[in-house]
Amino acid sequence: MTPAGLKEVVIFTDGAAEPNPGPGGYGVVLRYGKHAKELSAGFKLTTNNRMELLAAIVGLEALTSKCSVKLHSDSKYLVDSVNDGSVQKWRENDWYRTRKQKARNIDLWDRFLDALESHEVELIWVKGHAGIADNERCDYLAVEAAKADNLFTDSGYIAPDPKPAPSARSPVPRVPKPKKPGDPCRKCETPLIKRTPKKQRKSRAYHYEWYLYCTGCGTIYFLEEAKRYT
Repeated sequence: MTPAGLKEVVIFTDGAAEPNPGPGGYGVVLRYGKHAKELSAGFKLTTNNRMELLAAIVGLEALTSKCSVKLHSDSKYLVDSVNDGSVQKWRENDWYRTRKQKARNIDLWDRFLDALESHEVELIWVKGHAGIADNERCDYLAVEAAKADNLFTDSGYIAPDPKPAPSARSPVPRVPKPKKPGDPCRKCETPLIKRTPKKQRKSRAYHYEWYLYCTGCGTIYFLEEAKRYT
């Protein structure tokens, strides 16, 4: 017992979905003194984040009286959103993360905060797949639950809006670079004529003896074969 008379409970949770979104599951390990309990379930279509959240919810809701809880999760989505106060602000703002964007998984976040407020909870992030026995066990329970035959329906899962299909555009033929008089201009396809510059720029180490000129749009084309070095 804690000084406040609350039972000290340790909970480990994990969630999985493969692919994401796809079939998923959660795993929970609860420990109180010498007692231990495992919980798990699988769903037909869900996400990894929803399963991480649901695992924590199920763990807390399994407690029949107010407890002092150390809840361990390898989900930064869960731990950081709570510990930095973000999710509490979302609920205060009618679940808007920004002025125009609402939070995801509102149904589970709301349920989780209610469960969180029923206990004295310290939310602790742990590194996944790092050899922590109860975390590894939760991962196993979650993955196996997702493989079960009789999977539940995650009624709160909302599929993301489909991305608009790219518009089909017919390729625009590119006019080849002109090489000689009579070739079409790349801008307006007017046949080009040959012209000779009136003045040579003395500040440069080279000049062009001639260039191609478009009488339609006034575009000038300088060609390497017309370049002469001084």
